[in-house]
Amino acid sequence: MDQKGMDTGITTINRYKKADPRCKECISKSYGKMLMKFPFTHDKASEFNRFMESLLSSEAMGAAPHIHRELHQKLRVLNSIADPYKEEKKTSNRIALRFYKYWKPRVLAADDPFNLALRLAIAGNIMDFAVADRRFDLEETISYALAANLSIDHSSLLKERIRKAERVLYLGDNAGEIVFDKLFIETMLHPDVTYAVRGGPAINDALMDDAVEVGMDIAATVISNGYDASSTLLTHCSPEFLTEFKRADLIISKGQGNLEGLIETNDSRIFFLFMVKCDVVAEIIGVEKGSLVVYNPNHI
Repeated sequence: MDQKGMDTGITTINRYKKADPRCKECISKSYGKMLMKFPFTHDKASEFNRFMESLLSSEAMGAAPHIHRELHQKLRVLNSIADPYKEEKKTSNRIALRFYKYWKPRVLAADDPFNLALRLAIAGNIMDFAVADRRFDLEETISYALAANLSIDHSSLLKERIRKAERVLYLGDNAGEIVFDKLFIETMLHPDVTYAVRGGPAINDALMDDAVEVGMDIAATVISNGYDASSTLLTHCSPEFLTEFKRADLIISKGQGNLEGLIETNDSRIFFLFMVKCDVVAEIIGVEKGSLVVYNPNHI
């Protein structure tokens, strides 16, 4: 449900409204690869490219999550496919569930289960088809995530906040990745966690079907955010989601897409967990591309 213009009760800093010029190049490459994936006719491919060029050159162009939504919708309409990445999402979930079976007993036996599950959750963020280079090696990424220092490490504060919170809202990102979120939520041992998925197809982001497929509905209460963008855009989310957002004592936000939608809210409840996949986001938070972060912007 589109709640544009609704008073969310959230203070937003109005700086991050337009995409960086570098985002345009990345988006163009990403959707160029998508055109190769689907059986577009020459005329339809040309129509999509004209639409994308017009959108990316528009003075009214919004931030990256808005652009991705417009392009993804256009792609779906032109190709008459409701969910273009449905099969990739199922494959990602199956792959991640195999890793879950391997890592679950190791997390339980670890000296610090919280830290291990947290790092696995961040590693799962690599399962992303929205970036221009969609190739990834999950096993290699997990090895890196377990060995690397966190470039921003507010994990001790996060652990303390989880312990004190009555209600936790966890904002999901990609299919496959959702399995590692489940493992982290199980390790948190918190009695009241709500997990939010997207309200409709948004590249390979997790939907309600993905949550049920991987058993997230057993680990947490699962809701939709009510909107089909690859981010959490509060002015568009459903009333049900906004109610949960306001009620939460702690909000865990996974992935760059959610960061782009929420970084300017100036909300001390939010912790961002993700891998930094582009130079633009790296500059915004002051780290190098490829960094792993657990980031609360209000933490000094």
